[in-house]
This record gives sequence, C-alpha cells and structure tokens, in this order.
Amino acid sequence: MAPSVKALVPALEQGNRTVTPLPHGGYLFLEHDVPALLIYRDGPNETTSKRLVRGGASYLIIGTNEFDYYKKFIHDLTALMSEKFGAFIVLEISIGATNSEHFIIRGPSHKLPVSLDVLKKELLKIKSRQYNVTLGVTIEQLKQRQAQQEPLFDISGIRKKGATYISLEVPPVYQNQQGVIYPVYFRDFRDQFIKAIQKAIFEFVRIQTTSSLVNYNALGKRAIHKEVFKIDKELSKIENSYPFLLLVAPVNIQALRSQFFESHFKKLDRYHYRLLPVDPDILKRKLYNLRIDEIDDPAISYLFDEKREEIDHELTMLKERGSKNFFYSSVRLYKGLDKDVLAEAQLILQNINENHEEEKKAQINSQEFSKLAHSEFDYFKKQDPNFKCKVHIRDDVNVMMISKGELYLPRDYTMTKKDAKALIQHEIGTHVLTYYNGAQQPLTQMASGLANYDALQEGIAVLSEYLCGGLSGNRLRILAGRVVAGAALMEGADFHQVFFELYSRYDFTKERAFNMTSRMFQGGGFLKDIIYLKGLVRLRNYLVNGGELQPLLKGKFALKHVNVIQDLTDRDLVIAPKLTPRYFEHKNFNKKLINLKKGLSLSKMI
Repeated sequence: MAPSVKALVPALEQGNRTVTPLPHGGYLFLEHDVPALLIYRDGPNETTSKRLVRGGASYLIIGTNEFDYYKKFIHDLTALMSEKFGAFIVLEISIGATNSEHFIIRGPSHKLPVSLDVLKKELLKIKSRQYNVTLGVTIEQLKQRQAQQEPLFDISGIRKKGATYISLEVPPVYQNQQGVIYPVYFRDFRDQFIKAIQKAIFEFVRIQTTSSLVNYNALGKRAIHKEVFKIDKELSKIENSYPFLLLVAPVNIQALRSQFFESHFKKLDRYHYRLLPVDPDILKRKLYNLRIDEIDDPAISYLFDEKREEIDHELTMLKERGSKNFFYSSVRLYKGLDKDVLAEAQLILQNINENHEEEKKAQINSQEFSKLAHSEFDYFKKQDPNFKCKVHIRDDVNVMMISKGELYLPRDYTMTKKDAKALIQHEIGTHVLTYYNGAQQPLTQMASGLANYDALQEGIAVLSEYLCGGLSGNRLRILAGRVVAGAALMEGADFHQVFFELYSRYDFTKERAFNMTSRMFQGGGFLKDIIYLKGLVRLRNYLVNGGELQPLLKGKFALKHVNVIQDLTDRDLVIAPKLTPRYFEHKNFNKKLINLKKGLSLSKMI
C-alpha cells in the first residue's frame, strides 16, 4: 500500500526533514520548516529536466503512474503545511515545446505581484544571448494553470486551505530539437534558474507565512548527498598525492646560491627538480571520472568544478617544469598582476628604506619559537578542547611552513623576537587556525583549500602581522620586492636583470635579492610570491567596502567565494569558526582595523 502523508510526516518539527521514495519513481524531499514545495511530473526516459527542481530545499517528483494517489498526497501535504505556517506555496515546473524560448508563469499576479515580478526579473537574467538564445517571460493570470496536463488542484479548493499554486513552463533551450543536452549551458541555466525560484518563493514566504527563514539562501539544499562527500574526499586525495610546491622548487638551490655569489653574480647553472612521484595523466583521468556534473547543489557544484580545474592546471604545470610554458601556466593560475598591486609595491619601496641593522638584533632559535607556538596552541585549546597540533623541527626542511595544519621548522632557523611575534600570528594564528576551522566543516575542501584560496590566506596572514604589532619595514619590503620581481619577469627580464633591480635599485641585501629572484624563476617562472601583497591589497579593499574579517576564518577560500560561503552558511552547510586568533584581543586591534577600513596605505602599516 502506498504511504500516506500522515504516515510519512506524522508531525512537522523544526530542523527535521522527510526524504523518501514514492511509488512509480516518485520522490519526496521535504524540509519541515520550509512552507514551499517544487513539483515535477516525471516522464519516460526523463533524467535531466527534473534536476531543475532537485536544487530546491523541498521538492516532489510525481511518479509515472497512480496520479490519483499523488493528487491526494499533495492535497494532504498542502493542508498540513498551510496549517503550520498560515500559508503555503506550490510551484509546479513543466517543460515547454522543444522550439520554445519563453518562460510562461501562470498564477494570481493580482495577489502576488511582488513574487511573480521577482520571478520574471530573475528569469530574464539567465544567460542566453551569448548562446544565441533569446529568453522571454510571460505572466498569465488563469484559473487553469496546468497547460495540456491533468490538473493537480482545484484552484478554489487549494485557496481555501490557505495555499497558493503557481505553474512555470520552462523553455528547454538547454537541449536541441532531438532532446540532446548541451551540458555546459544546462549547468549555467540550472544554477541561475534555481536562484530565480528561491528569490521569488522567499518573497512569498517573507510576506505571507509565519516562517522564520531570514533569506532566500535558506531555500536551497540543506543536506549533502553521500556521493558529494565521496567526490569531496576524492578531490582532496588527488590533490594530496603530489606536493606541488615542493615539486616545483629546485633541489640544488644551495649550490646555485654559492656559485652565484662566488662568481660575483655572473654564473648560474640550471635548476634541478625532484622526480615526479605521480603520473599527472593518470591523476587527470581520476579527476575527470568524478561526476561533479551530477551534483544538484549549484554552490557545491561550482566550487568542486573550479577546484578540479585548478588541480588539472597544477598537474599540467608539473609536466612543464623547466619550460616557458610553465611560466605561461603560472600567469593563468595566479591571475597575473594588476596595476594597483604593482603601484602599492612601488610606493612601499619608495617610502620604506631597508633596515640593515635589523638582523643584528637578538635572535631566537627554533626551539624557542616552538615554545611560543605551543603557547598559542594552549590559547586555542581554551576555545576548543579538541584542538591538536604538533611542531616538527627537522633537518630536511629549509623554510618554515604549515602542512596539514602542523608546523614544520628548520633546525637551524633563527629570527628576531619581533619577527617571531609576527610569524606566530602568520603561521599559527592564520594558517593553522583556518586549517582547523576548515576541518570542522562538512566538506574537506574547506581545510585543504578551495580554488585560488592562497591570496586571501596570505592576505589575512600578513594582516595579522600588522594587527599584532609585529609587521616590520623589511618584511613589507620583501612582499613588495616579490611583486616588482614578478612584474619584471612578466616583462621578459632574465634572472640577472631581476636580481640587479632588487639589489642595486631597491637596496635589498644580496641574500634577499637572490632568494626573491630564485623563487620567482623556479619551474620556469613562478608567480606565486606576488599573492602575498596582492592578497593584502584585495583584503584591504574588501574591508574598505564593508566586509568583515571574522567570517573569513571559517576555512580556506578566496574572496570571490564570500557570497557562496554565506549561501552555505545560511543553509547550515558551513558553521561559524571554532577558533579566533589571539590578535583579536590586542589592545590596538579595533583602532588598526578601523584605519585599514578607511583605506590606509600599505606603506603606512609599520
């Protein structure tokens, strides 16, 4: 016997959902706190168009038989939801003629002018002209709202129950006359279509119901399918199988440095690289076997698709090491260099002189730095007792770094106390913290990093040095020098030309000038080092425009993802950060942040 609404949903409870198959291919996904339902009537051999409703919070796929059962099911569900929320909206999606380019909205436009106008306005925003499609929208006020289909409702009857019914006929412009799908356009169409539906329904929910939903994002999917979790973990597994930065770094850098200095800056041998421990082509095969195209949540689909493209790009670069193509790929991966970032770098170098006495100050070693790091770990444990982290002091590490949320230090590493103060907040207060916060999220990508996350991460990390009072003039000059070196590289300068620009023109020590130049030319030309200042400039501009700092600590993502992360947060798929850094308690924290929000020049941050 087919299950009734009463059997499936005995009571509506906040935060609960009902997910169940129904007879003859039907399916119900019902969020108990959403006073809206998308409906689609399934048909033979239909696989694509019904995905237009599966991105909603609550939807019903009507099976291919037992139509009377489904009529009663919808009638009973409408009564239940209307009684709970004072009103309820049902939006049925159907597919128009194969040659149609018009959406047809059938509903009470005199009673719901705002909702239907929003729906029309948002549907017209769907990309079309660039694909040689001209979409239009018509609103029809008719009592018969199911064109050429058996009615689901008696309109007067549903109205008496406090519910509203709208039908939306969708032009199948995402497929050809024979029904073959254009997959790339369909994903664009679906994502924008779902957003249009959510915005229109939210206007109804906000005005007509007692629902406590605060914005349209809450009308998106609130559950992550198990297959999505599998794809998430597989993306991380593929990315973790190759240490990208290590593989593009030369293994003979110490010998190159000695040769360069001993020859009075004249000789430089070829860079040598580690053997690849993976086959990039095999990893790409695994990468594109992931069915990201089948993910119905537009936000997650977008994030995963973008991440796959980034991994693909890195794997291509591993094959290109030592060639000019590596440089061209680097420009694409790190999005080049904008004029405003270069202008900031030049301003810093003009206004801040190199302090050659700084390195003569009292130094602390790696063991002493480790003690400072453990003090920071204890601070985090007070916020979350589950926090764990380790410090690894090793002979085979030549730079301080964070790997999988843990700190690695060279055994012979030394620094001034002021540098240590800044580096604690840079490495622990940013990179370790965002790794841990990201690891608490449902998706592992929030810990390993969404596509292009590096610039924001390093922007926050450098900002933390400023906010804790540890940012030095020499440190800011190094970030600016990297940008100037990147600009010279993009203009065709060779190793010696870049080195002498830093050493002679900008008065960097020979050691610093070599380090910056050698890093810029690894792989064949590597622009990653420009992102530190680039990230800081973008972060400063974001804060000037009213953005908030704390939400950026939820995990590792880019500024372009802020709205997507907010969408996922509104749907409880991303949670608030578990940890906040110590510098939030610094006595000058608010004052410094306010100055930055007023557009403080970076050269005045020390």
